[in-house]
Amino acid sequence: MDWGTDLWDQCDHIDKHTQSGLDLVERYIKFVKERTEIEQSYAKQLRSLSKKYAKRGSKEEQDCKFSNHASFQEILNELNDYAGQRELIAENMMTGICVELTKYLQDIKQERKTHLSDIKKAQQNLESSFKHLESTKKRFAKEWAEAEKATQQAEKTESDLNATKLDVEKAKQHAHARTHTAEECRSDYAAQLQKYNKEQNFFYYTEIPQIFNKMQDMDERRIRRLANGYCQFSDIEKKVLPIISKCLEGISAAGMKIDEKQDSILFIEQHKSGFERPADVEFEDYSHGIKPATSDSSLNPPKVRAKLWPFSKKHKPPPAEDFSHLPPEQRKKRLQSKIDDINKDLQREQDQSEALEKMKGVYEHNPQMGDPSSLEPQISETAQNIGRLKGELAKYEAWLSEAVGGEESSNAINNNTQHGVVAAEQCQNIYTEFEDEFDDIETPVGQCTALYSFEGNSEGTISITEGELLSVMEEDKGDGWMRVLRASGEEGYIPSSYVKLTP
Repeated sequence: MDWGTDLWDQCDHIDKHTQSGLDLVERYIKFVKERTEIEQSYAKQLRSLSKKYAKRGSKEEQDCKFSNHASFQEILNELNDYAGQRELIAENMMTGICVELTKYLQDIKQERKTHLSDIKKAQQNLESSFKHLESTKKRFAKEWAEAEKATQQAEKTESDLNATKLDVEKAKQHAHARTHTAEECRSDYAAQLQKYNKEQNFFYYTEIPQIFNKMQDMDERRIRRLANGYCQFSDIEKKVLPIISKCLEGISAAGMKIDEKQDSILFIEQHKSGFERPADVEFEDYSHGIKPATSDSSLNPPKVRAKLWPFSKKHKPPPAEDFSHLPPEQRKKRLQSKIDDINKDLQREQDQSEALEKMKGVYEHNPQMGDPSSLEPQISETAQNIGRLKGELAKYEAWLSEAVGGEESSNAINNNTQHGVVAAEQCQNIYTEFEDEFDDIETPVGQCTALYSFEGNSEGTISITEGELLSVMEEDKGDGWMRVLRASGEEGYIPSSYVKLTP
């Protein structure tokens, strides 16, 4: 069954049906576009959520050493990757479905327009031929009537006794001429009728069926292309499902990685002071009389024991360069960390020095490649840096040796509590350090105003807006960055040139 055979007289319905199919394609394209907008918005919100809860700053990086903190950061990273897959779905739907279908729709619209134009042209040709047939028929009818009239007039003239022979002859010639003209019109009408019937047969049995069949093929291709678009809607998402599954598996794996015991051990290692617990205070018996004036008790009356857990807020003293303000264990860790950093910087400077020396040698052998003297400033600066770093390294190594060697004597002094004096001082030092650990409030060193907006995309930085008032927590140390605190409580680093200090 085909349109040309079974729907030869249903041109209007074919017109409406094909237009309805094109409308459906347009509707589907619009539907997919709205789906992509939803995906893009969803992905954007997921990325914002991940960024909002991501750790920034040195304190938060310290927390990430714990497995439960680190796992949450992994979850945020996996969620960010998940958002990327949603964006990929939106992009592929836009390019693979919307763009391609829109282009196909324009082509099929033009094809349909051509077919309808061919139908209209064929109908106009048939109607023109029919009008010509009617005109030929009317002329034949008119001429035949005139011929009959002329024939009757000739017969009447011939039977008239008063008519001359010449009149009779003229009447016969006129009737003959009219009859001849009528016969010619009759032949024209017959020929035109035959031609019209032939054209009508071609129109209904060949031309229109062919066009309708082409439109049927066009509509079926349109349906097949739309069906592919329907399948693409799910196939595009199926392609990223393995990656999405990996993201979700990564989130589950991050949860399984948490080790509560190891977190507790790590917390102990980070914050244990290394001091021994205070010994018992000995009983001083005054019932045997007052001790001599030379006794330690009279010269150094017992000090009042400090509170064991002072939570009162107080200004933190400036940290010492040798970290002597920290408990022994923490001091050793900080000194070792500083030594490791200096070793890395020293190795980098030494590598740079070797590279400069090699380059200088190349320039000396090949002067056309460069001037060896141009490298002298860099070589000199590198040598100074190496000397400075070696000096710092020796200084910190001496402090570390002192911290390690003095630990036993410090513990011995801490245990000598004959009169409770040293014990009280050591106890006060211990809990003062504990107070520093629990006192999370730092006093700002100044205020500043943001001159420009800054997007803090890298780790440890924060975003600021133009005109925002900020608290300076750590001034620029020569590297072009300063640590600030926002009114919202968010803390991190920003470029020093982006703000103006408030007097």
